[in-house]
Amino acid sequence: MKPWILGLIWAATGTAAEPAPLPRATSGDDRIEPDWTEHLTVRVGNTNGDLRGDSGAAIQGAIDLVARHGGGTVEILPGTYRLRNSIFMASRVRLTGHGAASILIKEPSVTTTIAADSDWYDQEITLTSSEGFQLGDGITLRAPSARFAIKRTLFARTGNRWKLDRPLRDNLWIAEDNATVASLFPLISGEQIDSFVIENLTLDGNRAANGLLDGNYAGCVWLQDCRRGTLRKLDARSFHGDGLSWQVCHDMKIEDCWSHGHSGLGLHPGSGSQRSRITRCLLEQNDIGIFFCWGVRGTLAEGNRILNNRVGISMGHRDTNNHVLNNEITGNHDTGLLFRREKDSAAAAHHNLIENNAFTDNGPENGTAITLAAPVEGIELKSNRFTDTRTPATRSVLSLAPGVTPPDMSGNSATERRPSP
Repeated sequence: MKPWILGLIWAATGTAAEPAPLPRATSGDDRIEPDWTEHLTVRVGNTNGDLRGDSGAAIQGAIDLVARHGGGTVEILPGTYRLRNSIFMASRVRLTGHGAASILIKEPSVTTTIAADSDWYDQEITLTSSEGFQLGDGITLRAPSARFAIKRTLFARTGNRWKLDRPLRDNLWIAEDNATVASLFPLISGEQIDSFVIENLTLDGNRAANGLLDGNYAGCVWLQDCRRGTLRKLDARSFHGDGLSWQVCHDMKIEDCWSHGHSGLGLHPGSGSQRSRITRCLLEQNDIGIFFCWGVRGTLAEGNRILNNRVGISMGHRDTNNHVLNNEITGNHDTGLLFRREKDSAAAAHHNLIENNAFTDNGPENGTAITLAAPVEGIELKSNRFTDTRTPATRSVLSLAPGVTPPDMSGNSATERRPSP
């Protein structure tokens, strides 16, 4: 076929008739490119590497340098790095470390109130006390009247007046708000980025020394409006909030991560996120292991171990067409799988397939392994195994709220293996 005909086919259908035999890097073309064998790599270490330090500044400098040249790898060498602000990711950057030897830990948080009104167009705040705050700190401002938590960076000051990296875009008024300012932030953040990897790192949220910031705004990793990202082999632990949270992010891969000891959610596929792949993760001792937020669709959760959380998996508001496959769901205190109560039937989590999972010892003495608290339809519970090894109690496999259509229960099995007296 003539090349110009191929061009017409592409213009008409958006689909190439046949792949280019020798792809070349072309300006603005992010679909087809050679498989480069080497990329720019910048190494960060406490005492060696291309950039050196034990704070987040060296890591951020390396990411900015690599991103400026179109992408590449930032390698975090073994050591402990104490963070006073987020590490901000960029597109086409791979941030990698040495597992348990590369530790990013959040410094303890401090909190104060504002001492002067700030309007939505202001780019400064006045603190009641500046003790514990430093230039470069990541902060979160919160007030009852503010619609969202406001995350900013402090980067200039005169006394208790601090300039912000961006304007507020909300009002903070003393008479109405009692607004607080706290040095709270995600350990790693990404907003509106594409094609990135975060892997082989230990992320310590230092929960005992930090205030609460929930997963809509923070976590060991927090992502907003991103695409095609991979989180791999992360030890995300002890955040006063969520472990790994991605909001309105599409085609995400979460692989071989350990998310544990958080006051919030182990994994938080956030509102509107489409086609996540959550595989081979260990999620334990969180409030909820995997929390499907609003409108999460097309997600596969396969081969995960979800242990000793309050709730194992939670699905709710318009979370449809998801597949929960081949997971171990054990010892979750309230229930193993919860379909949350919603405002009406239209908002419920319809058409989800729960297949070939092992549910063991979930729920209290009078509880259930699976709770359908909303009028869900099209739920398939197929070929799952329900086992209870605890002392006799009035537990059951499934509870249905009034008006709930019984799900397809084909191929399931239930056994009891009681301990010897």
